[in-house]
Amino acid sequence: MTTSSTGTAGGAQPASSGFAVSERTARLRAETALFMRDHVLSLVSHDLRGPLNAIHSWAYVLERKLDANDPNAQRAVAGIRSGVDQQVKLLETIVDATRAETRSLALAYAPFPLHPLLDETVDEVRTNLARTRGVEITLDSQLSTEQLNGDRERLAAALWVMLTFAVEASAEGAAVTLSTRAEPGAWHTTISYDANEAALNDAASPHVLEAFARKQAGEPREAKRIAWVFALCKRVAEAHGGSFEQSDVSDGEAATLALRVPLSATAPK
Repeated sequence: MTTSSTGTAGGAQPASSGFAVSERTARLRAETALFMRDHVLSLVSHDLRGPLNAIHSWAYVLERKLDANDPNAQRAVAGIRSGVDQQVKLLETIVDATRAETRSLALAYAPFPLHPLLDETVDEVRTNLARTRGVEITLDSQLSTEQLNGDRERLAAALWVMLTFAVEASAEGAAVTLSTRAEPGAWHTTISYDANEAALNDAASPHVLEAFARKQAGEPREAKRIAWVFALCKRVAEAHGGSFEQSDVSDGEAATLALRVPLSATAPK
């Protein structure tokens, strides 16, 4: 069945483009930024270690080729090693420590009905963003009374990010569809939209997500990595033993975001 929900939000806060949003939307926006920061730091930590290890290894090769009695050459090699060690220490003490908050994600498990969660999330995005941008949201639900054992607030945040991005990446007058179903053992949600790069990056349009995150989401994804803005979605899904998937996005073409979570979610071992 297809349902839709309406409502109003209180406690307005300014978004990045100056229009008012609810306190909940403002909090979710800040949380999304936090997960983005930690995701980027994780990529930096991972991607820097490879070159640093290579530099360290080649320093040993270089040392064997140099004259052991040449103090300048030996001092140069020692300087290379010292620089590598300092960079690794910075990664461990600053980068890795900073992202520790989301690396081990604590979840508050409890059973809850799924349909109210979807209605509330659709209403939040519709009220605080979609109507202002002239984008229609449709909830296509095949759920009835299904419940999920998991962290309701974390899953709501993941859905909010997915739906908000789809709305911001849609042109005025476009439609975004959230399709959801439950099958034995798992809950599936897919958000479909037509990607519009101009709408996503138009500074004159209302936006909730950070400008740099929107811009990065339109760039080619290396090794099928997710866009930074979906870091919260991926982390929450995996913490529940599920998965998050982002389709390739081409301007003017259909795109999807998909979340799958076991109905009896447990933290992966």
